[in-house]
Amino acid sequence: MKDSNMKQFDKITINLFVILIGFTASQAQEKPAASGYPKVVGYMAVIHPIITLDKNGNTTNFSDGYTVGFPTGIHILKSDRFGYSFEVVPFIKSADGTSKVNNVLFHPGLIFRFPKSWILYTRMAFETSGRYGFTPSISKIVYKAKYNNFFVTIPVPLRFGNDKPASIGFGLQMGLTF
Repeated sequence: MKDSNMKQFDKITINLFVILIGFTASQAQEKPAASGYPKVVGYMAVIHPIITLDKNGNTTNFSDGYTVGFPTGIHILKSDRFGYSFEVVPFIKSADGTSKVNNVLFHPGLIFRFPKSWILYTRMAFETSGRYGFTPSISKIVYKAKYNNFFVTIPVPLRFGNDKPASIGFGLQMGLTF
């Protein structure tokens, strides 16, 4: 994309994110808090970035090595429909016979919980690599146990900054709540 097209893409992306936040906030009107709230829930997961797209093309997770992340976080649930989440994700990259932590992501955001165990996360993103942005994610609890839940999440990271073109990505995250 040309520079003017990239600026237009950035504006459209930010506007769509603001509209998404406004829409989900209006859909998550609070009922009086049910018993047991506020509630704190922890979780651990594994995330596999799948593809990242920018003006230069696309990059897949096995093209220059393998990257995996280990999200760990805390949810503070205000009700059965709304909460706050804070997540830290160290990413490890393995390439050319070596591996290292190449990035740490700080990921605060709001949680919008829907019927049938569907969850929408609207997270801000701050990376130690110098990138920043948003990560809307859709999640589904696929197995409930007495003390743990197994979930699958599709994150869609939108990133800007650090003299790199704006990008959008897709990943697959799986984990356990406790």
